[in-house]
Amino acid sequence: MTERQRTREAAAGVPLGALIGLLAGAAALGVAELAAAFTGPRSAPLIAVGGTAVDLTPEWLKDFAIRTFGTHDKQVLLGTVAAGAVVCAALIGVLARRHRVPASGGLALLGLAGVAAALTRPSTTAVAAVPALAGTAAGVAALLLLSARAARAAAAHRACGDRRGFLFGAGGTVLVAALSGTAGRLLAGRRSVAGARRNLRLPAPSSPAAPLPAGAGLRVPGVTPFVPPGRDFYRVDTALVLPQVDPGTWTLRVHGMVDRPFEITFDELLRLPLLERDITLTCVSNEVGGPYAGHARWLGASLPELLRRAGVRSGADQVLSRSADGFTASTPIETVMDGRDALLAVGMNGEPLPIAHGFPARLVVPGLFGYVSATKWVVDLKVTRFADDRAYWTRRGWADHAPVHTMARIDVPGALKRVRAGWVPVAGVAWAQHRGIAAVEVRVDGGPWRRAHLAPVPNTDTWRQWFLEWDAAPGTHRLEARATDATGAVQTERRADPYPSGATGWHSVVVTVT
Repeated sequence: MTERQRTREAAAGVPLGALIGLLAGAAALGVAELAAAFTGPRSAPLIAVGGTAVDLTPEWLKDFAIRTFGTHDKQVLLGTVAAGAVVCAALIGVLARRHRVPASGGLALLGLAGVAAALTRPSTTAVAAVPALAGTAAGVAALLLLSARAARAAAAHRACGDRRGFLFGAGGTVLVAALSGTAGRLLAGRRSVAGARRNLRLPAPSSPAAPLPAGAGLRVPGVTPFVPPGRDFYRVDTALVLPQVDPGTWTLRVHGMVDRPFEITFDELLRLPLLERDITLTCVSNEVGGPYAGHARWLGASLPELLRRAGVRSGADQVLSRSADGFTASTPIETVMDGRDALLAVGMNGEPLPIAHGFPARLVVPGLFGYVSATKWVVDLKVTRFADDRAYWTRRGWADHAPVHTMARIDVPGALKRVRAGWVPVAGVAWAQHRGIAAVEVRVDGGPWRRAHLAPVPNTDTWRQWFLEWDAAPGTHRLEARATDATGAVQTERRADPYPSGATGWHSVVVTVT
């Protein structure tokens, strides 16, 4: 065989090698998903590697992902991890056409990376390594089988029987990948607590919230509703798969620097006096004028009362809360105990918490950004000190104490919109939780500030809608809004990024009037 023929044959073998690698990778992931149905979804290799990627991603890149992809950032991350796995599998398959042992070693190294990722996730045990190990074994077996049959077919000059042998092997690999992956998803679905949530009946609150004042929601098209539908409530967290926490086995442990540590079951929690409160939550990732704020009517037990039951010792200054998937948040104790309605919440807008928002229980502490106040799927409260324990985001340089900044957002008219000349509604929402909004002002093209009409609110822990009529003249104009909180402090003009303690600055939009 001439050199040209060998080169041509090697080039022709690249697509086949890539196919072999992809089939082996599919078998590995399918078997791993089946195993993860028994060990927990967070131990699946793609999820474990994705979680590790989240932890290792620098803050500037996380901010970019949230700004660019919003609540779809997790799908983008998992898609990127999957794409990387596809490329690696294809390259390994090409290598296996001539060097099966090194290629098998490369696939085994990828499996070990999955093992390491699974074992280093928070709150995991040794069984978390099983899916990656099982998947690696299946992938290596498929790689060796298919590459050997492809080699025999080539050596036999494409003999019909050898081609059939390879095709049978490829078909069998596809079948294993499909059946194991499907079975894994079906079995994992049995872990869902959606049924338990549907069957749960929450008790009536011992301290119900007053009806919303008439006019709390301005009827201005385009303005965010005062109480958005649950499906529109923002979600920003680190969970790549939603924790499925059974209320029948859920317990909350309260311990640390306390005199009387205790655990409480979900049934015991529901028997406590439950408070119903209107509270707006805000994410620290929110850009100026961003969408990551939302309001709901929450039902839950008093968090201060739970801490008093435990008996907080002198010197403690934080509550380190932990979720079922290992995420931690640090809440200043002085904030929890200062009289505000801090809740261990079980209900949202008259229903049990949605799974995506923390079912069966989460924290809701008004006035603080969510990363220090709103732990979902909460299972553990440790009373401790900031000097001794650091939470997930504070270890990454975010502020320990994170009060929500005063912010006014323009919802209408939207940025770069075209409107007709004449009277144009300018409206939006403003928030300064636990201080309250006293005024919102709007100015056009740097001119004088004009006061907007404020809708009534039930308390100072909620956002507030506002409205102004603008006599718009033709041309391009810049609208700016700023709020004043109930202490008299005016929203700062100074522009700051979300990291490390929340974005600041005035929200503005540019519109064209015709």
